[in-house]
Amino acid sequence: MGNRRVIQSIAFFGFMAALAVCASDDEQAEVSGDEGSVSVESKWGSFNGEPVTKWNPDGRTMTLLTELRYTDPRGFVWIAPIGSVVDGASIPRYLWSIMGGPFEGKYRNGSVLHDVAYGDHNRPWQDCDRMFYYAMRCSGVSAIEAKTIFYALYRFGHHWKFQIRRAKPVKYEGALVARGEEIPRAIPVNPAEVSEAREWISDSDPTLEQIEQRANAESP
Repeated sequence: MGNRRVIQSIAFFGFMAALAVCASDDEQAEVSGDEGSVSVESKWGSFNGEPVTKWNPDGRTMTLLTELRYTDPRGFVWIAPIGSVVDGASIPRYLWSIMGGPFEGKYRNGSVLHDVAYGDHNRPWQDCDRMFYYAMRCSGVSAIEAKTIFYALYRFGHHWKFQIRRAKPVKYEGALVARGEEIPRAIPVNPAEVSEAREWISDSDPTLEQIEQRANAESP
């Protein structure tokens, strides 16, 4: 009888030790997952390359001398190839006063990619604006500034129709436009709306979906 109790005790403590090991492993896995989720790369994406440009003779456009790649948080790769011509026109000029210029400081990489994406029309403009937001955050732009610019782009940007994901090129103003048809629109930026949105963003910290809903509700 005594030997049986000893064997039962050994088995019991062995079982409890195994549970402790499993719990420890689960805790380690959970911590590792949390640590990975807060990394800049996993949250905002990552850049590959630095944009090197030269001014063109017209004095207002620049040509990209190096390739710039950005992988967004969903894993989609956005490319600004060598030879791309950029001028910041994809961003309403009023926003330059907020940004200090689209090709300055922390906005530079995202602005280059946004210009190229808006010129190519290979993705819906909504995707391009979200990419710009994530690229700004990846470069260290604050949440309030990035969300304010995202709102203004969604509300007043130069958008185009995107019929289907793999649509054939369409003809617009005598030229073929790849996969998208531009919407003729002349909606000037309303500084009061941008200012009100900035205060709302500062107070409420809305999601991108909520910002889109506000911009859509304010559209005529």
